[in-house]
Amino acid sequence: MRFKPEQLKSSLQKNLAPIYLISGDEPLQTGELADAIRETARRQGYETREVLTVDTGFSWAQLAFSSGSLSIFSDKKLIDLRIPSATPGTEGSKALISYCERLPEDTLLLITTGKITSANFKARWLEALDKSGIIIQVWPLEGQDLFRWLQQRMQQRGLSTEPEGIKILASKIEGNLLAAAQEIEKLYVLYGSGNLGPKQILDAVADSSRYDVFKLVDAILASEVNRIIKILFGLQDEGIAAPVVLWALTREARTLIKIRLAIDQGQHKDLVFKNHQIWEQRKRSVENALNRLSDTVLNNILVLSAKADQQIKGQKPGDSWETLLEICLKFAGVEI
Repeated sequence: MRFKPEQLKSSLQKNLAPIYLISGDEPLQTGELADAIRETARRQGYETREVLTVDTGFSWAQLAFSSGSLSIFSDKKLIDLRIPSATPGTEGSKALISYCERLPEDTLLLITTGKITSANFKARWLEALDKSGIIIQVWPLEGQDLFRWLQQRMQQRGLSTEPEGIKILASKIEGNLLAAAQEIEKLYVLYGSGNLGPKQILDAVADSSRYDVFKLVDAILASEVNRIIKILFGLQDEGIAAPVVLWALTREARTLIKIRLAIDQGQHKDLVFKNHQIWEQRKRSVENALNRLSDTVLNNILVLSAKADQQIKGQKPGDSWETLLEICLKFAGVEI
């Protein structure tokens, strides 16, 4: 059965299908749809989750083994199958058809793939999945669809604006939904909930200072202490709002945590980097940061970030910029 992305929410409120296939090359939409399915499954008792990534050396026998094995912790299992290439190959096609012919009880199969073309939907394995479960194709958003998505995304953060404000935002993010989500988060950090005028959006989204904030992030990933201090205090001297700096630092910490978790769950590193928009020029610095920073340090950074947030809001004594410096130095691996 084919569903549009916006139909998934109401469907999940009724019942879970035995199989879901999410196809597309837009990481934010595909990721959030998959998260919604995983969260619904977890609430309905699918406490065991097994991640299978189809990459070099993968054996499709693992799918049959996973669907046939029981967990000592839960009677229900979610199999999270990742197919980055969007085509399972001959062996994979047979395995998926066989799975659909003998659907295991108390097992949910969630498949995420790259973009599947219309011509490929004539393949037998996709026809089998279409009959047994739900297929959702994710397409890049354009025109009025993009405007509606931006408006809904802002509403989720308690923000609103007139059509001109939406047009400004759309023109700046150029269809990149992950960038759009980040910009909307920044708008919330800067202004809080409420109605925003077009000028407020233009000033925030087009503010060139955000590039200096990203230079700060690059410096902390590279553990360049002198450069970190220079950029951070330069931002302070220029009157850049502390919440913007805090937003950039906490976003990077959460991204690193998500990347490490995905890799630990067996996902291919290149796919994880692609999903989080870590492009070639940043891969080495991100890898170095992951090797340098433990989960404990990253969690401590988030704790310090909460402290800085309270200081910015006047809810806690102390200088928020000093706490921001402490966060940056922890990122760089400096013992304080």
